[in-house]
Amino acid sequence: MEKIEIFDSTLRDGAQSENVSFSVEDKLNIVQALDKMGIDYIEAGNPYSNPKDAEFFEKLKDVRLSYSKIVAFGSTRRRGITPEEDKNCQALLAAQTEYVAVFGKSSEWQVREVLGAQLAENLEMIRDTVAYLVKAGKHVFFDAEHFFDGYKQNPYYTLQTLRAADEAGAYKLVLCDTNGGCFPDEVAKIVKEMQSYFPGKIGIHCHDDVGCAVANTMAAVEAGANHVQGTYVGFGERCGNTNLSTVIGNLQLKRNYVCVPADCVRRMTQTARLICEVSNMRLAHTMPYVGKAAFAHKGGMHVDGVRKNSESFEHIHPELVGNRRHILLSEVSGRSALIAKVQEFIPGIDKNSPELIRLLEKLKEMERVGYQFEGATASLELLILKELGRFEPFFEMELFRIIGEQDCADRHMASAMVKLRVGDRFEITADEGDGPIHALDRALRKALEVFYPSLAGVRLVDYKVRVMEAGQATASRVRVLIESSDGENIWTTVGASTDIINASIQALVDSMEYKLYRDRMKGKMVQKL
Repeated sequence: MEKIEIFDSTLRDGAQSENVSFSVEDKLNIVQALDKMGIDYIEAGNPYSNPKDAEFFEKLKDVRLSYSKIVAFGSTRRRGITPEEDKNCQALLAAQTEYVAVFGKSSEWQVREVLGAQLAENLEMIRDTVAYLVKAGKHVFFDAEHFFDGYKQNPYYTLQTLRAADEAGAYKLVLCDTNGGCFPDEVAKIVKEMQSYFPGKIGIHCHDDVGCAVANTMAAVEAGANHVQGTYVGFGERCGNTNLSTVIGNLQLKRNYVCVPADCVRRMTQTARLICEVSNMRLAHTMPYVGKAAFAHKGGMHVDGVRKNSESFEHIHPELVGNRRHILLSEVSGRSALIAKVQEFIPGIDKNSPELIRLLEKLKEMERVGYQFEGATASLELLILKELGRFEPFFEMELFRIIGEQDCADRHMASAMVKLRVGDRFEITADEGDGPIHALDRALRKALEVFYPSLAGVRLVDYKVRVMEAGQATASRVRVLIESSDGENIWTTVGASTDIINASIQALVDSMEYKLYRDRMKGKMVQKL
């Protein structure tokens, strides 16, 4: 099987995404996650761009990695000076990485209008920079910026930029769809031509501005590219970059290429969730392979089909990528969906079983008063376990109290006090927050962490409120959905009530109990092993 190099730019291109700002510690955590995933190259940033990146490269010198090579990123030398005089080139050497990525203009229009240089001058800048770094012992990735747009305008000049880098000793020549406006057919045609000139040295770097980054990358590989760049979950500047988690799944599981070590493929979903957690980004539920809904089934026919043979509505087994199947219950899913869900806990249960009939009636009653379990599978699992007598409570909420206030500085604050019982022990704790729900969350968490320290790693990812009876105005029944994460898993819980605080505490309690239940089950599995 042919090896395809995977080059992750989450810490450089991904850091240019809106609302993403990595600390040095964040970057170190992502490096460790990508290394465990078996990624070949990690572009760690530009050591010349800011003090934080310089500090990061310094700390990386003490990090031992199993699979990945760290790459420092920079540009060709500036006009009118030598690489020895260029601070960017010197910063690349100071980073002390074996590999460096250098971008240079490959579009005639970009050279004239943006760089303000002569065409021959740009070729010398590329040649000088690559040769200087190669002489210093570096393996150089040359990122040909705006390559595809440049090719359409002047194919001869784009070819000259690659030749300049190749003659200077570049390790890979990476063709960049910098504006993200290309389509697979043109990418395939151009990559195939470049591969004929530089066999075995062509890489691909796509942006997603027309939604084709993954398709363009696949087309490039089929045309001969053996080096793929992107960000692990696709976020990046503007519309983002090639989603590497999707590309790895497609190439390794569908096209018989080798992207990462075989035993690392099962870490795909866990790695995606961890990177999103550290980046403070939501992992899209519909993301291929690693999204929460990637293997979710709702329609009765689909659920029945998957129960009989998973290949009927799943293109791979979710466990291959560390994900899991979700059976969604709704008005269109029927009894088959409920049976499939219950069988996760009681294998072989019959559709006419009294327990199942009782559970179905309970679900109908709860949905009648506002609960919805289609998007809250964690609450559904807890309900099934409780109704079937398979759940041992971790704690009992005795009471909670909320006090709202507004001080003279016009700050809206709230205080919460909770009393809970774990076995024969009681804990009474108070905290404050930006509103009653925030205060309740903090107080509940503080009380529970006395008994269950693992809850310190849980955070709320999303909080949604829906009014169920609009005609009742402020007395309406509401449904609250809370999405939580511990960095490895994501789960959703639900509460419903005419009191938004009561609905919220239901969902919060379910969230904490679900985390503790999963930890307990994980512990039992470890003990068996």
